[in-house]
Amino acid sequence: MPPASELRVAIIGNPNTGKTTLFNALTGLRQRVGNFAGVTVDRVEGAFKGPDGRRIVVLDLPGSYSLSAGSPDEQIALDVLQRRDADRWTPQVVLVVVDAVHLERNLFLTGQVLELGVPVVIALNQFDVAQTEGIQIDVPELIHELGVPIVPTVAKRGEGIEPLKQALLTAATLPAPMRRFTLPEPVQTALAPVEACLTANGFAGSTAAMEALRVLGVERTDAHLAEVPGLAGAVKEATAAVQQAGFRPSRLESEVRYAWIAQVVDRTVTRAHAGTNSLSDRIDRIALHRVWGPVLFLLLMAVVFQSVFTWATPLMDGIEALIASAGSAVGSVLPEGDLRSLVVDGVFAGVGSVLVFLPQIAILFTFIGLLEHSGYMARAAFLMDRVMRSVGLHGKSFIPMLSGYACAVPGIMATRTIEDPKDRLATIMVVPLMSCSARLPVYTLLIGAFVPATALLPGLTLQGATMLGMYLLGTVVALLMAAVFKRTLLKGPVRPMILELPPYRWPSLKSLGVSVYQRCALFVKRAGTVILSLSIVLWALATYPRIEPDPTAAPEIQQEQQLEHSILGRIGHGIEPVVRPLGYDWKIGVSIAASFAAREVFVSTMGTIYGVGSEDEAALSERLQQEKDATGRPVYSSLVAVGLMVFYVFALMCISTTAITVREAGGGAIGWKWAGIQFAYMLALAYSAAWLVYAGGRALGFGG
Repeated sequence: MPPASELRVAIIGNPNTGKTTLFNALTGLRQRVGNFAGVTVDRVEGAFKGPDGRRIVVLDLPGSYSLSAGSPDEQIALDVLQRRDADRWTPQVVLVVVDAVHLERNLFLTGQVLELGVPVVIALNQFDVAQTEGIQIDVPELIHELGVPIVPTVAKRGEGIEPLKQALLTAATLPAPMRRFTLPEPVQTALAPVEACLTANGFAGSTAAMEALRVLGVERTDAHLAEVPGLAGAVKEATAAVQQAGFRPSRLESEVRYAWIAQVVDRTVTRAHAGTNSLSDRIDRIALHRVWGPVLFLLLMAVVFQSVFTWATPLMDGIEALIASAGSAVGSVLPEGDLRSLVVDGVFAGVGSVLVFLPQIAILFTFIGLLEHSGYMARAAFLMDRVMRSVGLHGKSFIPMLSGYACAVPGIMATRTIEDPKDRLATIMVVPLMSCSARLPVYTLLIGAFVPATALLPGLTLQGATMLGMYLLGTVVALLMAAVFKRTLLKGPVRPMILELPPYRWPSLKSLGVSVYQRCALFVKRAGTVILSLSIVLWALATYPRIEPDPTAAPEIQQEQQLEHSILGRIGHGIEPVVRPLGYDWKIGVSIAASFAAREVFVSTMGTIYGVGSEDEAALSERLQQEKDATGRPVYSSLVAVGLMVFYVFALMCISTTAITVREAGGGAIGWKWAGIQFAYMLALAYSAAWLVYAGGRALGFGG
């Protein structure tokens, strides 16, 4: 139980209502991500101080159109709202975020929440947009109709936040609202045994009434109702009675709720210029066009990946200079020896060579955040629906795949919104093929070193096109592998996609900033833990055992001799026969092996091997360009670089992704089985594709 001085508030709403923006406006950066007790579903929790000094803890529940528990996220949300599991989270007030522009659509979920027996506050969000579009809402009358406090808000500008905080405190002292409409007499009589069955098994009276109406005529039984004794028989009898009375059981809830909603909207909403095309409609004539829509999508992607090179350069130069200065300063005060080598060649060579890519990561996250917050991400899913259906999925699966551009972990977690278990699992299996931000340092290093910045089009160079090509390659193969899974291990029908297209809106800079900050902080944390640890281990492996240097040899030759005879060198030469068919030497083999923990480790390993931690990133590129094998031939070429990038497009090199696949695919032995299949097929793809690039390139005369 929460402390007496603490107020717990659960926040819920339809997708695209600005719920997360409002959550950020209430809590700022005072948020934490954890798991519900006993389950693998994440929760985002924040806190703030109320007007009376009381601590208010807010839980951000997944966006939902109704309380039908069709996915793990929705099941947890329903458990929380019905307050059945005190170990997970018990709200004292529910905050429902409603889009003022689409009030009628949002009131379906609101009506269900009003029947849960918990005090409710409604945030009438995007109130300014409604007024701009000529929609006038009589808020006092709406309060009278719904019987709960209602506060108009503009979350992205922070308007209405203080009155909303006060309303939450006030609502905690008010009785819980009840159902606002009356069912026909025959329906009430038919549902009475169902309500009695639920009440006898621990459901509160109002919640039992809501559940009884919701499950009427529904074939699928939600997890929290599956084991209620006698419920299935009671529902079956009620369904027959309702049908005999002349009603359609499967449509009854929708019909009675929307009839009530129509009455509420008729009494509270007026439209000054109904029927006119909105700005979103006019933009969608191009954005959703059969021809120009996909062209616009590709152009946007090209801008994103070209900007990763052009816009990030000044910031990367600044970080490189800072790392170089820090390395030189630390190196100058440490005595010559292993400690100095560890700090300069281990820590700075490893972590520093990855941190330099932080500006590019931030730019990528910013663009993805803009697409999400502006409303365009849903359009991308709509555009891709036809393609996705051809591989056995639907457009909703493309949203987790797009999220995979940033990181496979949240992308896999986003599959929880997919109702069909086979579709969800098929999407999980292919999300890691989308080129995530961890691949960006590898792409950038190799493209910068071996792909010329030749202009192809105004604003687009060969480097940007190559980057776009790597992302498109992963996307295309992800679709092909989804088709394979849906036609073999996960065969099933293609279900229709129901997706709301939100209106276009300017993203909240604060909310976008919080999102980018959190993702970048996670990247830095990984660089400061996983990569730092591996860099120290790799330094030790490359340093010991010590050999007597040849006093007549140049420093570079001495370093090469030490590396050859070190533990790392011996491991590398053991790996070399496996990677030699791909055109790689033992140093690349070692770097690939090390990066199975995390892809970014490839760059940090290269920095450790070549000892360029205290120099800028360009120094590592120069060392790669100058590297020669025993015969004097260049180790790296454009062909080897492209093959190496293709290997990283496909290979699953991320412990975190494997862990999240295990838990999201079912946990235990089942989860490990699917994670093993995922790892194996991606590694086979990576090796085969890299070999085809190298062998095919040589056969065509491109050299090796």
